[in-house]
Amino acid sequence: LVVEQHEATSTDGTKVPYFVVHKQGIPLDGTTPTIMTAYGGFELPMLPSYSGVTGKLWLERGGSYVLANIRGGGEFGPAWHDAGRKTKRQVIYDDFASVAKDLIARQPTSPAKLGIYGGSNGGLLMGVEFNQHPDLWKAVTIQVPLLDMIRYEQIAAGASWVDEYGSVANPDEKAFLETISPYQNIKKGVAYPEPYIWTTTKDDRVGPQHARKFAARLKEYGLPYLFYEDTAGGHSGDADIEQGARLQALQMTYFAQKLLGPATPTR
Repeated sequence: LVVEQHEATSTDGTKVPYFVVHKQGIPLDGTTPTIMTAYGGFELPMLPSYSGVTGKLWLERGGSYVLANIRGGGEFGPAWHDAGRKTKRQVIYDDFASVAKDLIARQPTSPAKLGIYGGSNGGLLMGVEFNQHPDLWKAVTIQVPLLDMIRYEQIAAGASWVDEYGSVANPDEKAFLETISPYQNIKKGVAYPEPYIWTTTKDDRVGPQHARKFAARLKEYGLPYLFYEDTAGGHSGDADIEQGARLQALQMTYFAQKLLGPATPTR
């Protein structure tokens, strides 16, 4: 396996680093199945680490893995986090999309072979990317997510995150949340990728309401989706080894079905 680090240029000119892991010698013709993740919040850094599941179930099968160090996290200190707080949050979503576009331009992968995933605040990230750039992804996994950002303060522990997201009690912050809230911004007739949404019944941090409502809205609009709710465990979905393995297997099966099939090379 080879590990590379590149930089994408975001919409405001900021350089956003990202890591790519793949087998040596992959063709640069847009055909490599790729899964990409990020978090982008709460000053939490996303650092390189070892994942046996990703290695065995994805990299050994010829897939590529991408970790994007977008703003909102803590990779480069408090200023990297503060750049995306409250009404400045759109830069986080721009950073993620810019990494995807840079990756596609380098041609290891293409939109037909690109999947993304994230959980909790990263699930919010996935919901926004699903809405704002449906043409960039073939697969989107939305894990234990925040998705109704207009009502998040009244759901589970939502009120404790006002310093990160802002509050609907503040007119400017409410106006911004209305522009990015995934639940409110689903549109009829858009060619979205079929997302895989999962949550847990006992999630008392984010609450399963977000995922349920998002899936229900997709159903109401006649849009395709996959939904799974596990009755065990909490926000992390790891009540025991069996549950953790089941959730990982479901997600990897989804990505395999969406991304590992044949694709037309891009030139």
